[in-house]
Amino acid sequence: MTEVSKTPLLDKVTEPSDIRDFSAGQLKQLSDEVRAETIDAVSITGGHLGASLGVVELSVALHHVFNTPHDRLIWDVSHQAYPHKILTGRRNRIRTLRQGGGLSGFTKRDESQFDPFGAAHSSTSISAGLGMAVASELGGVKRNVISVIGDGSMSAGMAYEAMNNAGSKNSRLIVVLNDNDMSIAPPVGAMSAYLSRLISSKSYQSIRHFAKEIVEKLPRRIEETARRAEEYARGILTGGTLFEELGFFYIGPVDGHNIDHLLPLLKNLRDVDDSGPVLLHIVTEKGHGYKPAEESADKYHGVSKFDVVTGKQDKPKSNAPSYTSVYADALIQEAEKDQKIVAITAAMPGGTGLDKFGEAFPERTFDVGIAEQHGVTFSAGMATEGYKPFATIYSTFLQRAYDQIVHDVAIQKLPVRFAIDRAGLVGADGPTHAGSFDITYLSCLPNFIVMAASDEAELKHMVATAAQIDDRPSAFRYPRGEGLGVDMPEIGQPLEIGKGRIMREGTSVALLTLGGRMREALEAADELASLGWSTTVADARFAKPLDENMILRLAKNHEVLITIEEGAVGGFAAHVMQFLANTGVFDKGLKFRAMTLPDIFIDHEKPEKQYEIAGLKRSDIVATTLLALGKTNKTHSGITPASA
Repeated sequence: MTEVSKTPLLDKVTEPSDIRDFSAGQLKQLSDEVRAETIDAVSITGGHLGASLGVVELSVALHHVFNTPHDRLIWDVSHQAYPHKILTGRRNRIRTLRQGGGLSGFTKRDESQFDPFGAAHSSTSISAGLGMAVASELGGVKRNVISVIGDGSMSAGMAYEAMNNAGSKNSRLIVVLNDNDMSIAPPVGAMSAYLSRLISSKSYQSIRHFAKEIVEKLPRRIEETARRAEEYARGILTGGTLFEELGFFYIGPVDGHNIDHLLPLLKNLRDVDDSGPVLLHIVTEKGHGYKPAEESADKYHGVSKFDVVTGKQDKPKSNAPSYTSVYADALIQEAEKDQKIVAITAAMPGGTGLDKFGEAFPERTFDVGIAEQHGVTFSAGMATEGYKPFATIYSTFLQRAYDQIVHDVAIQKLPVRFAIDRAGLVGADGPTHAGSFDITYLSCLPNFIVMAASDEAELKHMVATAAQIDDRPSAFRYPRGEGLGVDMPEIGQPLEIGKGRIMREGTSVALLTLGGRMREALEAADELASLGWSTTVADARFAKPLDENMILRLAKNHEVLITIEEGAVGGFAAHVMQFLANTGVFDKGLKFRAMTLPDIFIDHEKPEKQYEIAGLKRSDIVATTLLALGKTNKTHSGITPASA
C-alpha cells in the first residue's frame, strides 16, 4: 500500500515559480507543510529553529508575489531563512543543514541564485538592498529589492544609517521589518490590516501624490503643516513616525502569520509604480506553530537535535564545564569582591554566560542590543569613571567594533576588559562565526594586553588577571565548548603579566602554544618522544606582551621551535618571529615553523574536522616537526602539514 504524503503541495514545489498560481487556501496549506518540514529537518540537524518558524507564512507569501530570483530577496539575520531554502530548490538537501558538505545555516551566494547576499551577521540587509536597487537603476533594470530584517537586527545602528541614506533617495526598496518579540508593535488585527492595505494601494498613493503636488503650490508654512499632518496622522494610527522621519513610507503593523493580510499588501507594494523606499512592519512569533518552541523561554532560538513529539533536545553531557560557564562563574566571583566590576553584552546574554551574571548582579549587567560598536564605547565611558567593564563579545562580532577598540579604548589607554568567547573554529556556524582574527587585530595595537586560555583553569586565572589590570585595555580569548576537565582552582589568581609557563621539559624540540591547542601539543610531544625526540611544551599565555625570556630560552636550547595558535596569519607567530629575527636568533640556525589557521575560510563542519582541515591536529604537529628536522616517518608520510 502506497503511503500518503504528509506534504502533497510541497512535493510539487521545486522552485518559487511553482507557487505563483496557488490560491490563498493553497498557500496556507503550503505554509503548514513547510513548517512541518522545517521542524522535522532541524530535529535531525539542529539549528536556528525559532526564527525560521516565525517567517514561514512570510516566506511563502514573498515567493508567491515577487519574481525571485530576478527580484532580490535578502534575509537578515539569515538564520531565519530555512523555509526560504526549502522553497528555493534545496528541500532535497535540507537535512544536510549545517553538516559538513551540506547546506549553510545562513544564506550563501555560491549556494543558490536565490541567495543574492550572505547575511550571517545582522543589520546588513538594508545597506545591501539599497546597493542592489541603485545598481539596478544604473543598469536600467526594473526589479524589486526586498530586505527582510528582524530577530533583533533593528537594534543595530547600521540599519538606521542605511535607512537614513535610503530615505534621501528615490530608489525602489522594500524593507520588511519582522518584529518577532513585540518590542516595537502596538496591537495588530483586522483594523490595522485594513489601514495598511488602504495606504499601500494605488488609489491612496495616487491621491497622496496628487495632494502632494497641490500642497507644494501652497505657501511653505501651509505646505509643511499639511505634510506633517498626513504623516503624523498615519504615525499615530500605526506607530510609524520614526520610519517616516527617516524618509520611508511606513505600512503596518500587520499579522505576519495571516496570509490573507499579507498577500494584498505585498501585491500593492509590487504593483505601485511610485518609487521610493517603503517599510512594511509585520508582527510574528518566534517558534510559531510548534508548541515546545512557543513555550520555551528562548523560543528555540538555537537548538541541538531534538525529538519532534516532545521537543526534548539531545544535549550530550560532559564531565568538563563549558568555557562560557567557567567565565561566568569566575566573573561572578570577582564581582563579589569588587563592586566596580560591570558586564556588557551585545544581545547575547545566554550565549556569553552573562544571563547567569545578570541573575547575581542585575544592576551591573548591560545588554546593549546588537550594537557592538556602541557596546565598546559604552564600556570605555564607564572605564573613564573608574568602573571595571568586561565587554563580553564573541570574537566574530567584536570585529564590528574595531574602530571603537582602536580610537575609544586603545589610544586612550582605558582599562576595558574584552572577554572574547568563541575563539577559534566553531563548527556548524561556519566561517562567518569563526573566531579567527582577534589575536591578529588586537596584538598589533599599542597599549593592549592579549591573553589566551589553554584550559578552563587558565581562563579563571585570566578573569582574575583582567580584573586587576587598571592602566590599559586587556583581552582574553577562550574557545567554544567544554574545557579539558582539569582540576579547577577555588579562586582565580592573577597571572604575572607577560609570563608563560613550561608544561613539559625536553631537549630537542620546543612546541610553543597559545590558547586551545595545548592538549594536541602534549599528545604530539608524547608521540615525538616515542620516536626519539625529546620535546618541550610551553604555554605562552600572552600574545602581548611576549614572554621574551622564555622564547629566547626555547630558541637557544632546542633545534626546532614551533608555534601553534588557533588564529589567522599575522598573529602570535608573527610577533614571535619578529622578536627572534631582531635578536639575531635565526642567524644561528634555529629551525622555526609557524602553525596557524590557513589562509582560507573553513566551511561549516564538526570542529574536529575543521581543525583537521586547518592542519592543527596532533598528527599535523608531529609531521611538521619531523619535516623541520629533515626526518620522515612512514606513519606520517601521507600528511601534508599546513605550515611545513
